[in-house]
Amino acid sequence: MLSNTEENYLKALLYLTAEDAGKKEAGTNDLATHLGLKPATVNDMLKRLKEKEYVSYKKYGKISLTRSGKDIAMFVMRKHRLWETFLCEVLEFSWDEVHEVAEQLEHIQSDKLTERLDKFLNYPDYDPHGDPIPKSNGKMPPRATTLLSSVAVQQSCTVAAVKDTSPVFLQYLEQLSIGIGTKIKVLEKISFDGSMTLLVEKDKLTVSEKFANSLLVD
Repeated sequence: MLSNTEENYLKALLYLTAEDAGKKEAGTNDLATHLGLKPATVNDMLKRLKEKEYVSYKKYGKISLTRSGKDIAMFVMRKHRLWETFLCEVLEFSWDEVHEVAEQLEHIQSDKLTERLDKFLNYPDYDPHGDPIPKSNGKMPPRATTLLSSVAVQQSCTVAAVKDTSPVFLQYLEQLSIGIGTKIKVLEKISFDGSMTLLVEKDKLTVSEKFANSLLVD
């Protein structure tokens, strides 16, 4: 049985290789940044995961998941996103509260509980942040890939997912009344700093380039 930490590494690798621009490999520094750890610490864990045949990599080189590693990572991610959905929809947690709790619940080792949870929620395709929930057969619903920053002036779009799921950003979105499904029209782009003027419902907002790079839209 894998430790919770090992499962977290595999889940992080799945995110970086399957969801971040569809890359098949990730670098040690990419993984370290994602996990908030030092590259040397990450390298030690990767050595352990390689010995267990869950990852393929050379020291400080590119990393990829093996078939068995990907299967485990997919199951952990599936549980995490189902629990986030349950916490929001059933227990009425706000979307900035669910991640830390789901991080604990995702390590429960029960296939039956996971399938019952999925059925109870009526088999959702996406979690509260717009992230796709892996299916029991390993398939993944399509993920939005268009950044708000790439939408042209005078074009309209709909918020599909949040790339930055930090509590501070999610709370800021709530203050602006922006959530999954919110319709946005781009009124202006400022070339000097990449900021944008948006029409959200009837309100005009000016947001930073960092903000615009943190929302995925349809």
